[in-house]
Amino acid sequence: MPETTAAAPYTRTNPFPGKLVVNRSLCGEGSDKDTRHFEIDLKGWGLNYEVGDSMTVWPTNDPALADEIIKTLGAKGDEPVKSPSRETTLREALLRDCRITQTTPKFLKAVAERANAAPLLTDLLKPERKQDLDTYLWGMEVIDFLIEHPSIKWTPQEFVEVLAKLQPRLYSISSSLKARPDQVHFTIDVVHYESRGRMRKGVCSTFLAERAEEVSVPVFPNTSKFRLPEDGNTPIIMVGPGTGVAPFRAFLQERKAVGAKGKNWLFFGSQKSACNYFYREEFEEYQSDGFLTRRDLAWSRDQEKKVYVQDLMMQNAAEIWKWLEEGGQFFVCGDARRMAKDVDAALRKIIQQEGGRSEDATNEFVEKLKSDKRYKRDVY
Repeated sequence: MPETTAAAPYTRTNPFPGKLVVNRSLCGEGSDKDTRHFEIDLKGWGLNYEVGDSMTVWPTNDPALADEIIKTLGAKGDEPVKSPSRETTLREALLRDCRITQTTPKFLKAVAERANAAPLLTDLLKPERKQDLDTYLWGMEVIDFLIEHPSIKWTPQEFVEVLAKLQPRLYSISSSLKARPDQVHFTIDVVHYESRGRMRKGVCSTFLAERAEEVSVPVFPNTSKFRLPEDGNTPIIMVGPGTGVAPFRAFLQERKAVGAKGKNWLFFGSQKSACNYFYREEFEEYQSDGFLTRRDLAWSRDQEKKVYVQDLMMQNAAEIWKWLEEGGQFFVCGDARRMAKDVDAALRKIIQQEGGRSEDATNEFVEKLKSDKRYKRDVY
């Protein structure tokens, strides 16, 4: 992207109005997930980002849900209110300023105080009942409480005051400006699920998937330490199952664009190879022309015994150790709760087993990898 001498007018508080130009499914028939590839046009923004960075996206709420809330409140939507951000109307506040899906402690407390029959909620709000409250609230949204407690009468201003501010979302960038100038790509699971007989939708993922083509998509880059090695000759091992593959697609685009000669090894996994193999053609092309040195694929539902990326790591323990001994860097992106923990455990086991180290020496080695910026994680 050409550098501009004048300072770009865009900031985190005044994000760039991107235009969604591609919204396509990455899944085939029979997929249990709805994973999409999005491309946003950034022409004229005069900003920059590096591969490994994430992008902040500001969504608007689902208009159908906002309208249902207005109707349930017995309001019209044009009432003036002071939202967390500005003076506006109730409908605008519910669309752009307030979080209208997840409840807040303030909202729940107001419901418990005002409802005719909410002793259970009052009890669950006690600090020692936090876990029980979380269980009770699973799959419940603001609208459920409004429908369940019609006795509560809210003025539009009172209602807006018990809602949290609508927050932007951060997504890993799955493209390189060197390969795709003036664009940013995302690889995102669109969230849909059912609870209490209602379809629920992820705020930002369904904004992009269902409503963003008609409006601008406000974006602003978020700098990360999840960086490629400065020396293009350094071997890299990338572990990115599911949407965790996003930054590694960007890494490969970047390394290809700059002519980096280092070896590239990708571990990717998902549910089924037939319908969840994201960017298959791209990765196959990279491998056939020798640029992607190795590609190991784990499918959890293609056979009776589930296979995950950490299982493939253990099967290739000697080779991974060899790459690390050559100065290779190890990257992980994706689910922090389970995958990243399992991958970390597998990495430690490989170092202990192949490097002939004690548990303490292994842990020291891993800490050294981290401090030398050779083991980097982008987990969420």
